[in-house]
This record gives sequence, C-alpha cells and structure tokens, in this order.
Amino acid sequence: MARKDTTTHGGVAVLGLGRFGSALALELVEEGEEVLAADMNPRTVQEHAGLLTHVVEADTTSEDAMRELGLGEFGTVVVSIGTDIEASILTASVAVHLGVRNVWAKAISAPHARILTQIGVHRVVRPEHDMGQRVAHLVRGRMLDYIEFDDGYVFVKTRPPAALHNRSLTGVGVRQAYGVTVVGVKPAGGRFTYTTPETVIRADDEIVVSGPQHKVEAFARL
Repeated sequence: MARKDTTTHGGVAVLGLGRFGSALALELVEEGEEVLAADMNPRTVQEHAGLLTHVVEADTTSEDAMRELGLGEFGTVVVSIGTDIEASILTASVAVHLGVRNVWAKAISAPHARILTQIGVHRVVRPEHDMGQRVAHLVRGRMLDYIEFDDGYVFVKTRPPAALHNRSLTGVGVRQAYGVTVVGVKPAGGRFTYTTPETVIRADDEIVVSGPQHKVEAFARL
C-alpha cells in the first residue's frame, strides 16, 4: 500500500492499536495531525476505520511491509506495542533501520526500555510506571497535578500556602525563601495567567510552581 501525503513535518505513524496506541492516534487526529496506524489484528483495524487518517492491517515486524507503507518517510513513528515484547523490539528495530528521524516506543519494564534504547529508539515511555509515580506524588500532599522531567525538575499545580495569602510574590520573596518559582496563577472562576513580581496571591487561587523536586514538594506541603 502506497503511503499518502502527510503533513509538512512528516506525519506520525502509530504501530499497534492497543489502549495506549488507540488513545494516542485518536488524540493526534483530533489535534489535526495526519496519522497512519497499523495493527496486525483485522478486527482492531476495522474498529478504527473512519476514525483515523489511514489505518491498515500489516505485520509491523516485517521490514518489507513497513517499507511498502513508506514508514521511513514519516517524521515520527510511535511503537505502541506493549505486552508482546518481541514484536515491540522487532518493530522498533525496523523503524530505526528504515531511518525514521524520531522513533518513540512504549515499554512495560525497565529491561524492555533498556533494550529499546540500545537498538536506537530515541524516546522510550513507560505509561503505567510514569503514571504510578505521578499519582504517588499527588496522594502524598496538597498537589493537584504533577509533571516531572528527567533531571528532577518539576512543575506542580497546588493551592498557595498561607505565607503567600494576600501578598505579592516580590513581598514574599518566594524564590529566595523557598528555592521555587511561581510561574502561573488561576483565580477562582478564572483562567491561568503568567505571574509577575507584582502578582498578589489569594487563598482560593491555584498556582503553578516550578523548581527542583524536593523543594517544590516541600513548598506544596507548607
């Protein structure tokens, strides 16, 4: 099957339409991205027909099949196969070998992630593991949302501690006192906006705080 035109930056191919792959592909289409999805299960392919830009039944572990789909021309390929580790690794290897510039892959364990990295996958994600860590941080304190980066730098949505109530960020000296930065604020019934040094924080606001993990978590617990 010849590949149809994609977006200017190469489009996205999603290989594997399990829960993760399906959700990813549908969200990309919703955002206006052109998506080619492939899965070896004909029933799964049929269920997604009409929902995605292009969806095909294909053996994603076959280099010939993927070459026929023009996989190497895509800007990004996401290998979303999880439970079948052999198929995941073989599919990722095919994508790397075909010269895809940006290969993402889902892993279900640390060894699986390590092998994917070793064969040249550019970004490995572990959705269940990452979500478990995120929820663990949320249930321990007053944080409303939590995003962590690889170097231990985090963004957290939380309620402001009493020390900030009805005071400007300059007046409190948040960065000097706590080693974090309040980067956004959402008044009750309003929308998030960037903060300035003159921003006054109210008790019923929500704030977005950034900084090193241990300092942000300590600040959120005040």
